[in-house]
Amino acid sequence: MPAPPRPYTLADFDFELPAELIAQHPAPERSASRLLDGTGAAPVDRVFRELPSLLAEGDLLVFNDTRVIKARLLGAKASGGAVEALVERVLPPFEVLAHVRASKSPKPGSTLRFAAADGAPSFEVEVLGRGGPDGSLFRLRLPADPFALLERHGHVPLPPYITHADSVEDERRYQTVFAKNPGAVAAPTAALHFDAGVLAALHERGARVASVTLHVGAGTFQPVRAENLAEHRMHSEWFEVPQATVEAVAAARAAGARVVAVGTTTLRALESAALGGALEAGARETDIFITPGFGFRVVDRLVTNFHLPKSTLMMLVSAFAGHERAMALYAHAIREHYRFFSYGDAMLLARAAR
Repeated sequence: MPAPPRPYTLADFDFELPAELIAQHPAPERSASRLLDGTGAAPVDRVFRELPSLLAEGDLLVFNDTRVIKARLLGAKASGGAVEALVERVLPPFEVLAHVRASKSPKPGSTLRFAAADGAPSFEVEVLGRGGPDGSLFRLRLPADPFALLERHGHVPLPPYITHADSVEDERRYQTVFAKNPGAVAAPTAALHFDAGVLAALHERGARVASVTLHVGAGTFQPVRAENLAEHRMHSEWFEVPQATVEAVAAARAAGARVVAVGTTTLRALESAALGGALEAGARETDIFITPGFGFRVVDRLVTNFHLPKSTLMMLVSAFAGHERAMALYAHAIREHYRFFSYGDAMLLARAAR
C-alpha cells in the first residue's frame, strides 16, 4: 500500500520565473511551439507538431471545445467615472454575472454605459445587484442578447500577464481551431497548439478524438493566498461531458489505449465527472481542487502549457505527474528558455504511478 502523500503548502509550488519567458504573443504557427516531452526518464525537447508520433493507435485525445467570448467591456458610470466589466457567465435571457472594476462599486438600480464598436451608439446596462457563489460578482441586465453584444463590442479577455491591448491577432489566436460552444473567458490554452496539420497527423496515426465543454472562468487566474491549501476556496465552472465521450473513453479502456486530456480544463471536466467512480455523462458545476494525493480515474496523459507559480493549475500538474517530477520539468523548461503561460509552449506528461 503506497504511503500517504506528505502535507504540501503553498511554498512547495513556487519557483522563480524570469519575466522574459512570459510569452506576450503566440508562436508564428500554432504547431511550431515547443513541446517538452516529460513522459520518459529524462525530459526531451521537441516541437509540438511531433505530438502525434508520441501517441499510439487507438489513443483517445479529449479536447475542450469551449469558445472564448469577447468578455471585456469598457465604459463609464452615470457619474462619468471609468468602469470595466469582465463577463464571467451569461444567464438567460439578457443577464450576465460580471466582475466590475470602478473607483466605487456601482449600486443596484444604477446604469453603466459601455462603448460600442463600429461607431454605433453606446449601450446601457442595468446593475441588478450582487451575484455569484460568494457575492463578489455583479448581476447585470443587458439590452439585447449578451453573446451578440459581446461579439460586436467586447474585447478579447487576455490574461493579466499579457501587457498589450487585444488585437486582431488575439481574436484569431486566443481561440482554438475547433472552438464551438461560447462561454469561456479564458482559452483552454494547451489546445491552442493544434492546427489542421496536427489533427490530420493524429488521424493518420490512428488516434481517436472526443470532446467535453468546460467554460473556463476568470477564477483560473485567481491566486492561492492560503499557505494551508485546505483553506483555499476553489472557483466554480460549468462543464458538460457528452455520452459519446463516455463511450469513447470506455472503448479506449477496453482496447488498452490511453486517454489523453488536452489541457487542465479537459482533465478537470473528466475527473469531476468520475468522482463517483465511473465516468458519467451530463452537465453540472465543478469546483474540484486537485492537489497531490488526488486519485485520478480517467486521464493517463496530459498535454498542458506551463502555469503560474503557486497556482491551482501548478498544483494539478504536480498531482498528476508527481511533485518532484513536475518541479524538475519546470526547472528544465526555465533553463532551456521555454515560453510560459497562455501563449507559451507545451508539455506532455504521464500520470505518476501510485
